[in-house]
Amino acid sequence: MLFSLKKLYQYPTIVLAVLSSVYASLASGSTAAKEHSRAVVPGQWSLVQNGTTGVSGMQLAVTSENTVIILDKVEHNPLTVDGHVAWVSEVNLETKAIRALNPASNTWCATGSFLSNGTLVSSGGNPVQVVITGEDGRQALRLFTPCNDGTCDIFENQDVIRLTSFRWYAASVRLEDGSVLIFGGSTIGGFTNNASIINPTYEFFPSKNINGFNGVQIPSQFLHDSLNANHFPIVMYLPDGTIFVAANQKAMILDWKPTPKPDFPTFRMVYTSRTAIDPEFPASDQCSRLILTAAGIAAGWQVETMPQTRIMPELILLPDGRVVIVNGAQTGIAGSDLGDEIGPSNGIGQSNADNPALMPVVYDPAAPSGERFSSDGIPASEIPRMYHSTATLIPDGTIMLAGSNPNLDVTTVRFPTEYRMEFLSPPYMSRPRPTYTDSNVSVALIDPGFATHGVHMDQRMLKLVSSLSSDKMTLTVIGPPTPALLPPGPAYLFVVTDEGVPSFGHKTLIGTGAAPPDDAGATANMLALSAQNWPSSPTEGEGSDMATAMIPVGSA
Repeated sequence: MLFSLKKLYQYPTIVLAVLSSVYASLASGSTAAKEHSRAVVPGQWSLVQNGTTGVSGMQLAVTSENTVIILDKVEHNPLTVDGHVAWVSEVNLETKAIRALNPASNTWCATGSFLSNGTLVSSGGNPVQVVITGEDGRQALRLFTPCNDGTCDIFENQDVIRLTSFRWYAASVRLEDGSVLIFGGSTIGGFTNNASIINPTYEFFPSKNINGFNGVQIPSQFLHDSLNANHFPIVMYLPDGTIFVAANQKAMILDWKPTPKPDFPTFRMVYTSRTAIDPEFPASDQCSRLILTAAGIAAGWQVETMPQTRIMPELILLPDGRVVIVNGAQTGIAGSDLGDEIGPSNGIGQSNADNPALMPVVYDPAAPSGERFSSDGIPASEIPRMYHSTATLIPDGTIMLAGSNPNLDVTTVRFPTEYRMEFLSPPYMSRPRPTYTDSNVSVALIDPGFATHGVHMDQRMLKLVSSLSSDKMTLTVIGPPTPALLPPGPAYLFVVTDEGVPSFGHKTLIGTGAAPPDDAGATANMLALSAQNWPSSPTEGEGSDMATAMIPVGSA
């Protein structure tokens, strides 16, 4: 069977749902009725434990058809590298073999996105706190280009490549030119963001000379307005080349390009909140859904109810168009026990959440309201996946679950540091894979993204136009019409039968595979001006020296 990709284009529509995270599903010429008519395979799901990750899975990304990268913080992990503890590993999905990687700085609470040439960019982090090894990661940029021979490692040198400023808990998104925009965060550790530690800016990698900012960070009023709950803001690239941004109870459309629109629409998100840490306080059961068209924004958020309350969920796109919700807890809040930073604390050990959400839930965005959630046939996990856990779709069509560590260091207390991997298999995994000889197939292009803290940077699905040749030997697939629909970079191509059975997802680089534009002048100016002169880092514990004053949520 041959595949051929053509650049003949048909513009898709976008539907976007938010549930403490965002996913985007872009379907060619889709309508609600058409989407609802698609088939899914019914039956029993399976969940198996198989292998360990070597470091705890705080951050997770698929790097090839048979490997993933796991990033943790510097702590007493059992895996070692170059004579010290390891905090990054590569896992072989076929053999479950682990290979330690060796970054120079602490990746604690970093973000990540892939460039157009397939290189993963890990941005920001935290100072070294638990184990005295490695460098302060807050201004770090780390580059990892996946390989097939087990020799590639992380490149990092803050003398020649770094962020403009300290960023901890930032977010990132790949742009249509293949570069990455890095948004927000804090300059030092802390459970909540506030005016004394906020980094209220965004920047680009590689650096850009844009809108009068030559390689330097660009201020964002939105980050001030969304205090104090705007760590890991949600950022999603939209088909018109703008960026959807959400944090706290606010959301906006950001036009980042030269000569941006002077006014960005802002709209209020619906969610529940409180100002005291109580691990037994029920989390929210709401799911907020917004269609990002003029009419959809005018209609506002449509709020649905999940089968159970859930904090720290992971939303994973399936090739059949559904979304699987895994991980998290039913009570409490995200984070580690930080004493009286935002109110009285009664943590479970160092966890500010309790009652693990062990039952996965399927969300069907095309089903009628009130019928979109189901756990039929899905087994519950036996492993709590609390704060600092992750999940991702992998190329064979299953979902990998990893991590959980609501603790400052490796521990075996309740809700311990977790290294075991689980693999959740939808019923379609029990069916024969497509042979591509049936004309009734569709093609789904999926970017699994970069997962951390319940946010999946760059995760998206694009349904492509395809046709099978008369001799049933060549499936012609029409590539994305514009780079804004799926920004150039790595993605995985699934062929899906009319019964909802996907093929193995084969890796492809959308675009030419070239590196993004690199403005040498902007980079030089950034290096000259980005002296590391932010406030001193915490010396003990996560956020030990942060200001304790609460910043009120701004009005919409």
